[in-house]
Parts: sequence; C-alpha cells; structure tokens
Amino acid sequence: MKVKILGTGCSKCKKLEEIAREAVADLGIDAEVEKVEDIAKIMSYGVMSTPALVINEKVKLAGKVPNKQQVIELLQTELS
Repeated sequence: MKVKILGTGCSKCKKLEEIAREAVADLGIDAEVEKVEDIAKIMSYGVMSTPALVINEKVKLAGKVPNKQQVIELLQTELS
C-alpha cells in the first residue's frame, strides 16, 4: 500500500504525516508513507487545499487534518 501526504511543510501537513504513520503502525500493515512537497506533483492530484491524504493514488482527504481513527478507517477500507 502507498500512502502519500501532500503538503508544503506547514504544521498541519506535518501533523497529518505523523497521524498517518501512527495509523499504519497501529494496523501493522505493510505501507510506504511518503511526504510530497513538490507543488507540481500536489497539483497533479487535483488538490486545491492541503494537507491531503492519498492512499493507493486516490485522494481520500484534502484541506483538513483527520484524527487517527479516521485515517485507520480509510486505510482499512482500502485494504478490503
């Protein structure tokens, strides 16, 4: 599974990255978590506000920081 955090490095983007890494660890799944800060790459996903969470190349959230349980649920849905 590939998990990407799209954001330019603001505090919300860093918080989402931290939450995503914790959620992956809590689930014990094999996932690569990547931080994408390149504006052109972020725009290629059609994201207009950051931070954004991308799972397996699908934008799942944009413009807000979810709690860890929400990220866990998104990951579990993608695993099904």
